[in-house]
Amino acid sequence: MSNKQLILVVDDDPDLVEAVSMKLEALEYRVSRAYDGEEAMEKIKEEKPFLVILDVMMPRKNGWEVCDEIKKADHLKDIIVVLLTAVADSVRTTSYTHHDGKTTLADDYVPKPIDLDKLMEIIDSYCN
Repeated sequence: MSNKQLILVVDDDPDLVEAVSMKLEALEYRVSRAYDGEEAMEKIKEEKPFLVILDVMMPRKNGWEVCDEIKKADHLKDIIVVLLTAVADSVRTTSYTHHDGKTTLADDYVPKPIDLDKLMEIIDSYCN
């Protein structure tokens, strides 16, 4: 068993969750998965991951809400949050705003479509 920290991958696209998870597991990270913001918060409270890869546009609770909830809770605030977002390309057609992005407490972000190698570099920088 690897001694690497647990990473939670959260996105409403199951294919993306699986692709990112498989890449992380190939690099010997421990991985948990969630498919919306509510499920993510349940897993975060239960599993206390070291790092969360978090999509912004999701049902039931968006990524910014989840990120705020993590960063404002004393017992969770040290969890690293990396946001995945295509919001910049679709701000005109969503309820998400540039202000949301600028006021987020996330530690980092990766634009969609995701460059998996770049994402792995970012994760490695926090985990090693």
